This record gives sequence, structure tokens and C-alpha cells, in this order.
Amino acid sequence: MDEIVFKPIGIIHTPFIEPVGVPIQSIAGKGIEGKIEVFSEFAEGLCDTEGFSHLILLFHLHKSWKSDLKVIPFMDDVFRGVFSTRSPNRPNPIGLSIVKLVRRKGNILYIKDLDIIDGTPLLDIKPYIPDSDIRITSKIGWLTKNISKMNTTKDDGRFT
Repeated sequence: MDEIVFKPIGIIHTPFIEPVGVPIQSIAGKGIEGKIEVFSEFAEGLCDTEGFSHLILLFHLHKSWKSDLKVIPFMDDVFRGVFSTRSPNRPNPIGLSIVKLVRRKGNILYIKDLDIIDGTPLLDIKPYIPDSDIRITSKIGWLTKNISKMNTTKDDGRFT
């Protein structure tokens, strides 16, 4: 199969310089503010984004420097398959985060509720649509015993 190459459409700016201390999910980053600088050649694509309260961001996990197929997740002490976790050390280091859109000014999106490192290359933006994006689940695998920790857990630096 041919190699796939992505070109960033912008840069995400946040208060987090390094992975240590970053909330592990955006729900745990409640109130943390940042901004997205969308490159000028993609700015026209921001039209109508201000009509959405939340956005889905897809980004390159640029501080992830290795790929492991078995990892010890943040909220566990047992090796798990990487595809059953949200570890940044993946074969394709792509991150996904749902953030609150505060406002748009030109090519800048002001956002909050963050779990992203400063300087992260942005690959894509999609609107968050609750009626489409929320699913009722019946199982959450190994996370069942630790899900209560999700809203408060921060990166402890194990994956850097």
C-alpha cells in the first residue's frame, strides 16, 4: 500500500508545553483555554464553524516518538493492546479531541476544555453533532473498573 501523507491545516496553541500534566481526555480539561491558528490557505473552510458549540479536532501527536502494540494505559497497570487504549504511542500517532468553541476571529478559533500539547499540528476539524456522535454503549472493556478516574486524570509522563 502507498504511504499516506497529511499536511497540517493549522497549529493548536495551549498552556501545556510538555505531555506531563496534560488532562488525558478533553472532559478532564474543563475550562482550560487555547486557540487554533488555521493557516491562511485553509481559512475559508472555517466558514459556518461558529454555528457549532463543539468541534472535533484531529491532530498529529507530534511528541509521540515510538509505537507500541502493547501499552500500560494511564488508568491501569496491565499491558493492553494499543487499539483498546488511547495511548499516544500508536502506529499512526493521530489524536482526537472534542473541544468547546468559544468564538472565531478570522482564521483563529478560540477553544476550551483542552487535552492537547502546545504546538500540535492540526490535521482536520469536524463539527460535533450530539444526535449523531453520541452512542449508548453496553461495554467499555478494561476501563470498567477505572472509568470514575477519567475526569480528573492527567498524563503522568509514561508515554514521553
